[in-house]
Amino acid sequence: MNQELKNKLKDIALGSGHITVLTGAGISAESGIPTFRGADGYWTVGSREYHPQQMATYQMFTRHPEEVWKWYLYRLEVCRKAEPNPGHLALAEMENIFEDRFTLITQNVDGLHLRAGSSPERTFQIHGNIFYMRCAEQCSANLYLIPEALYGRSKGQEIKEAERKLLTCPECGSSARPHVLWFDETYNEMLFRYDSSLEVSQKTKLLIIVGTSGATNLPTQIAREVFWRGGTIIDINIEKNPFSQLAQRNGWFIQAAGGVVLPEILQIFNNSGERK
Repeated sequence: MNQELKNKLKDIALGSGHITVLTGAGISAESGIPTFRGADGYWTVGSREYHPQQMATYQMFTRHPEEVWKWYLYRLEVCRKAEPNPGHLALAEMENIFEDRFTLITQNVDGLHLRAGSSPERTFQIHGNIFYMRCAEQCSANLYLIPEALYGRSKGQEIKEAERKLLTCPECGSSARPHVLWFDETYNEMLFRYDSSLEVSQKTKLLIIVGTSGATNLPTQIAREVFWRGGTIIDINIEKNPFSQLAQRNGWFIQAAGGVVLPEILQIFNNSGERK
C-alpha cells in the first residue's frame, strides 16, 4: 500500500465523511464458500441440469419448489460450516471505530458479516440471508429463521414429510421461500434496503469495494453515485472488474485478497489518532 493511499485513509479517518463498504462473493470465497457459478452450482432435476441463474429464480420455485429448497438447504449447510475470515473481522472492527459514520452493504447471503460482529442495523444485506425464510404468498414481510432440524443437509438429500411441514409460513400456513433476492426479482426497501443503500451512497466520502464483479444493478448504482459525487473508491479484488476502472480514475485498485488488505486498512484507521 503506497504512502499516498495511507495518507488519504488517515485524512478520511480524521474527517467527518461517511465510510461505506460494499462486499461480494470474493470475501466469502476466502472463507471457503464457492460462488456456485462453477461445478458446485449446477443442479440436476430429472434429466435436466440447471445453472445457478436458473435455480435462483421465482419461476423455478413455482415449478419445482422442493428442488429449489433442496438446493438452498445444501447451500445453507456450506455457509454454516464456513467461518468469518480476517476481512470480515476487520470490517466489524471498523464499524466499532466509526459507528454511525460507517455502513456495510453486502451482496452475500451467508451471514458471515453478522457472525463476525457487524451489526444488523449498519449491515445492509441487499440480497437477503440464506438462514431465513418468509411467506411465499406474502401474507407479511416477516422473516423466520430456518429451523435447525433442517441443518446438516448433503447435496441432493430428499426432504421428508415432517421436514416439509417446517418449510411453511408460521402465520398463514402457506409455503415458505428462502429469504434471498432471485435473479428474476427486483430490489425493494422493505426486504433489501434499496432506498437506504442509495441514500448512503449520496453521502459517502470513501467507498471500499471488496470481492465483487459489478454484475448486479444496485452495487453498480452505488459505485457510480459515489464516483459522480467525487468520493474516493478503493476496489480490492483479485481480478480486474468494472469497479476497478472507476477506482483507478478516482482512487485505487488493489489487486489482492480482502482478507489481506482490510486488516491493513484497519491498522491505518486505528493509528490515525483522535477521530471525530
